[in-house]
Amino acid sequence: MSTASPHRLTSSPTRFDRVMTAEQRARLAHLAHEVNFAAGARLFDEGGHADRFWIVRSGTVGMDVHVPGRQAAVVETVGPGELVGWSWLFHPYTWHFGAEAMTPVRTDEFDADGVRLMMDADPVLGSAMGHWVGQVLAHRLVSARIRLLDLYAPHGSGSGS
Repeated sequence: MSTASPHRLTSSPTRFDRVMTAEQRARLAHLAHEVNFAAGARLFDEGGHADRFWIVRSGTVGMDVHVPGRQAAVVETVGPGELVGWSWLFHPYTWHFGAEAMTPVRTDEFDADGVRLMMDADPVLGSAMGHWVGQVLAHRLVSARIRLLDLYAPHGSGSGS
C-alpha cells in the first residue's frame, strides 16, 4: 500500500449515524458482530468476493486501488462511523477496491446476505440503506479520481479554465 497521505473530502456525508435513523441502526445492529484488525491487516482485495461489510468503530482503514506496475494507491481513508465496502450490494458482489487497516481497527461486521434479506423485507430500511451506500459509492469514486489525478497526472495537466 502507498504511504502517501490519501486525499479526503472535507465534509463526508457518509457516516452511518448521519444517514440512518436510530431505529434503523438498532435493527441492523442485531446482525453485526465485532471484528478487530491489526495495523497492516488486509480486509479484502480488489476482485475478491464481497460477502460482508464493516462499519468502523475506531481506527482508520485505507481504501486502495491496484495500479499496474506500481504499489496500490490509497484513494481514501475511512474512520469511525464510516462504511468499509459497498460492493456487497451490487451483483456480481466483487470488490472494486482493496482495504487495509492503517491503524488497529475495531469494526462492526455485517453479513451481506442477512442485510440484503432485511432490506428486501423492509422497503423503508432497504431504501435508506441503498441511498446510504449510493452516497458512499459516489463519494469514493470522486475521492479515487482526485487522488489518482494527484498521483499520476502530469503537472499542470488539469483544466484550470
